[in-house]
Amino acid sequence: MKKAIVVGGGISGLSTAYLLRKRAREAGIELDVTLLEKEERVGGKIWSIRGEGYLCEWGPNGFLDSKPQTLDLCRELGAAERLLRSNDNARKRFIYTGGALHRLPENGPMFLRSGLISWPGKLRLALEPFIPKRSDGADETLASFGRRRLGEEALQKLIAPMVSGIFAGDPETMSLRSCFPRIAELEEEYGSLVGAMIKLAKKKKREAAQGKAVAGAAGPGGVLTSFRNGIQELTDTLAEELGPETIVTGQAVTALARGGSSPWRLRTDAVDIDADVVILASPAHAAAAILADVDSAMARVLGEIPYASMTVVCFGYERERIARDLDGFGYLIPKGEGMNTLGTLWDSSIFENRAPEGRVLLRSMLGGACFPEYVKLPDDEVLRRVQEDLRTIMGITAEPSFARIFRHPQAIPQYTTGHGKRLAALQEQASAHPGLFLTGNSYRGIGLNDCAAAANRTADEVITHLLSR
Repeated sequence: MKKAIVVGGGISGLSTAYLLRKRAREAGIELDVTLLEKEERVGGKIWSIRGEGYLCEWGPNGFLDSKPQTLDLCRELGAAERLLRSNDNARKRFIYTGGALHRLPENGPMFLRSGLISWPGKLRLALEPFIPKRSDGADETLASFGRRRLGEEALQKLIAPMVSGIFAGDPETMSLRSCFPRIAELEEEYGSLVGAMIKLAKKKKREAAQGKAVAGAAGPGGVLTSFRNGIQELTDTLAEELGPETIVTGQAVTALARGGSSPWRLRTDAVDIDADVVILASPAHAAAAILADVDSAMARVLGEIPYASMTVVCFGYERERIARDLDGFGYLIPKGEGMNTLGTLWDSSIFENRAPEGRVLLRSMLGGACFPEYVKLPDDEVLRRVQEDLRTIMGITAEPSFARIFRHPQAIPQYTTGHGKRLAALQEQASAHPGLFLTGNSYRGIGLNDCAAAANRTADEVITHLLSR
């Protein structure tokens, strides 16, 4: 019987272990799969925490249903019937700028009426079809792309908040091609984003008439989806399927070496384990430490993938104490507005069962790549800054009846310029180590759908490797 070890018990490790065991059975391979997690719980940054009737998400709050990967995983687990789609009003998203909340326009007429972008900024955007496409193949930053194609105002009020909302990142350092490859492809193929949107809209209309459907110009949209009891229900279901015979918690892998009788030997806090296959589903910095003695060059490349810190604050209020309409997803804040927070989600408006009857749950984010020092602020200062922003932006003067602070010193991997070259180097270096695989959100996408897709690819690659032995 072959032995596979998965290191890391987040969504990537759990999904990979589950899919690998399933694919091995289908391929007729006798494979013992063990998952090692250094913490006493599995789930990684997926953690749905209940308190005083509120349900707070420690990390991500769901996935978009427009891509099949996580939906397919839920179906395989028999959990699809428990999925909870976000409320329709969650499609309304806002940007805070110029002392007011502006709804993000969803079509041309809304954009023209919106006060989010000034008329000079709108005129600059209208010039986008006439901007020559970049043809030197350089790994351009999101900021450079935004200024070049859309103008400074659109960069600051549209692109930068989106980057902070998704990656907690700085557009001045983030790679367009690694963060939003579809947008880079549209410029290459059509020469203009506006031109691409017009042509793809016509194509979508034609195919819709034929009973087909295609994604929008900027890629799939979709509905944010979770579970009634929080997104942790997904990782809990995976853990139940794998069972205690597969999952070992409280077991940190400290080093990896070439094995004797087996290809690999893992050193843990308690024991050494031999394995035919090792899958590192841990963050890049953790994988770098594990690989230090095996391949120092590979470890160095992994160590070059930076992470942004994040502090998440959940506030519960009596609904009657908030005068503002909460019909929407929440808002993001451009850096130039001088606020303390990156934005606030109206969690109890997005999903049901997030707050007690007559109360609301707001979740604010601080820090990110632009404000790395914020993760070190004391609790009272964090609470003060969040309340100050809520008072300025939403007019909330009441004290919260519920508060929770979650700190993530290394929250989200940053796909900075050069990320594509780092991935190519890692792929070449890993080829020198048969039976060693990397997966997770450090490489080709940070969302749950990306992690599920990576787990599928990794499981297939491991099976191919084992069949070739």
